[in-house]
Amino acid sequence: MEQFSLFKSSKEPETEQTVSETPSNSPAAHSPSPVACLSFDIEATGRNPISDSIVGIALCKEKGKAYYVPIRHAHGTNIPEAFDILKEVLEDESIPKVGHNLKYDILILRQEGIHVKGRLYDTMIASYLLNPNKPDHSLEDVALEYLFYKKRPFTEVLGKRHSFSEVPIDEATQYAAEDAELAMELKEILFERLKTEGLEDLYFNMEMPLIYVLSDMEEIGVRINKERLEELSKELDRELGIIESRIYSIAGESFNINSPQQLQKILFEKLGLKPLKKTKTGYSTGVDVLEELSKTHELPMEILNYRTLYKLKATYVDALPKLIDKKTGRIHSSFNQTVTATGRLSSSEPNLQNIPIRGEWGTKIREVFIADKGYVLISADYSQVELRILAHISGDEGLIDAFNRDIDIHTRTAAELFNIPKESVTEEMRRIAKTVNFGVVYGISPFGLSEALDIAPKEAATYIEQYFNKHEGVKNYMDDAIKMARENGYVRTLMGRKRPIPEINSHNTNIRQQAERLAINTPIQGTAADLIKIAMINIWKRLKEGNLKMRMILQIHDELLFEVPETELEPAKKLIKNDMENALSLSVPLKVDIGWGKNWAEAH
Repeated sequence: MEQFSLFKSSKEPETEQTVSETPSNSPAAHSPSPVACLSFDIEATGRNPISDSIVGIALCKEKGKAYYVPIRHAHGTNIPEAFDILKEVLEDESIPKVGHNLKYDILILRQEGIHVKGRLYDTMIASYLLNPNKPDHSLEDVALEYLFYKKRPFTEVLGKRHSFSEVPIDEATQYAAEDAELAMELKEILFERLKTEGLEDLYFNMEMPLIYVLSDMEEIGVRINKERLEELSKELDRELGIIESRIYSIAGESFNINSPQQLQKILFEKLGLKPLKKTKTGYSTGVDVLEELSKTHELPMEILNYRTLYKLKATYVDALPKLIDKKTGRIHSSFNQTVTATGRLSSSEPNLQNIPIRGEWGTKIREVFIADKGYVLISADYSQVELRILAHISGDEGLIDAFNRDIDIHTRTAAELFNIPKESVTEEMRRIAKTVNFGVVYGISPFGLSEALDIAPKEAATYIEQYFNKHEGVKNYMDDAIKMARENGYVRTLMGRKRPIPEINSHNTNIRQQAERLAINTPIQGTAADLIKIAMINIWKRLKEGNLKMRMILQIHDELLFEVPETELEPAKKLIKNDMENALSLSVPLKVDIGWGKNWAEAH
């Protein structure tokens, strides 16, 4: 049995069950080779790294050989002192660490006073960078794809047990040690491919340091006003009750509003409204259908209002109190690096990306996110960032001139579309121009624009044509983006992030047109994602170096939220604005809107 001396300690494990060589049928078992890395994998009582506890840790320092150290198993010999022994190696910056979803392992180890340091080789993120279109980057899926190895799923190991701590140590050893070994094997393959595909810099300069940034953000969390949430829940109950009564009155009977089948009967049989889309279970009652039907009848709009409030109540108002951690009194949302195809971060438990930006209830929900006593929240939001990136990427003279002269881009576009002076532009004209501006970023079609503006497709086509007449650089960019995607099968952001678009040459017109829109938009939206990640990393480094009490707590789309001592407010605002606006050097200035207050609504 090997000693912990390989981890810079002379202490030897006390039980043979702590050591397990990787099973001989593992893909690496027949070609072990020493590596200068340590691969590790944590097994815990659950998936929450803030509130759950470690059951054991698997370790691998060479392919084909891995170990498992039981720490809190319900039965068998545990080695609780393992943390003291492993702390030195896990905190050694000179030893690279390998794992699959390392952010989870880093966070849960912090609960034991261990702060993982060193270069990180996260095979989950590597898999994601190689193909961001893939919906699943789990170890099971990645091992199957790259190693042609089918590993035993966690659910099968757990069985009917409530926690991994109840799994016998022999069985836990086989499962956990294999995870650490597979990550080591995948590291050799995936990081070589990152290098070949020109993604190595993106990983090591952006995604890897971001693991530490996000770990800090998740560990800090955000404070919630629980009492205010309880008040909002009662308010929503009353509001939903009023809408419910109105719906029953219009329909002429009571029914289950949340049942699509019952709603279909009311809309299409009783009221005789014209069905617009057929589904496997009848006719669609989706948002787009209800919005169209609301033009001819009042009930569909009431249904939409009901659904919106019902979802807000279930998703946020009633769910947030249950997510407050008992130890910290705060909510610890998870920020995910491997979900969106564009490179944008997503959040879960709770998903903060879907809180309405505008509207009364969006404001009310943001009000419950509050600062600690003696602190304030600072919201820093990139202004029109995708249009600014479009100006840079396309080199369009009109857009560049507008942003460099700080002219309102939507007013300028409206003046161009309607051929009038900027001073004569009305709010309605500006609204149309704004829709056109952002529609162009997403490669919108005349039909799509006509739907968005509720105008005839012919009129929408005229707006698009007029826009391109004034902005040849944008039109050339769009044509070039589609052409390059056809030739290469992928597109890249300014920072080199890659997104395959295999459907670009599809014979199916709808599929091909959707791929063309992705080819146009991905370099813009992906660059915006890269931009805010760079800003987050730079600000995080400044906070570490300056030993400031200010902390970054949330990222939502193009917005960062900070919790700052009241005494640090002014220098914090200056630091944040400077680092965000200088994260990338573009041909147009980046602009950040800063706000602050005791809650998120005040700051936003």
